[in-house]
Amino acid sequence: MTITIDDIDRKMLRALCEDGRMSVVQLAELIGLSPTPCKRRLQRLEETGLIAGYSATIDRKAAGFGITAFVSVELERQDTEEIRKFQKQVALFEEVVTGALMTGAQDFLLEVAVEGLEEYETFLQAKLMKVAGVRAVRSRFALRKFIDRDRLP
Repeated sequence: MTITIDDIDRKMLRALCEDGRMSVVQLAELIGLSPTPCKRRLQRLEETGLIAGYSATIDRKAAGFGITAFVSVELERQDTEEIRKFQKQVALFEEVVTGALMTGAQDFLLEVAVEGLEEYETFLQAKLMKVAGVRAVRSRFALRKFIDRDRLP
């Protein structure tokens, strides 16, 4: 289901992406609405699922997770059942912070956060490579992030 939003909704969403803890009064003031219609709009965005939730953004490096790897995974078979099994098992691995089903040569792209290379090797050998149906794994390590957006384009 596509949700139609207008410029005011976009302003609200951008403001909340910058500071999800602001009050309705602060949000209303920032976008130029009075608090009551602002609250109604906010409730609509939440009820329709456009705002899926609120959370804290964690600095992985400060939390001790200095290594981010982007891991391409190819499966032996790409049928619906094998894809479902892989997704279900990998979702249990705490090291995987994002996962996407891909087109092209790779079947999945995983973003993996670990403390260091030793922990990555353990993750790779003890977890990922033990998942049934994995044909190939290719890892690339991020040197640093220069863009990290959590907002609408």
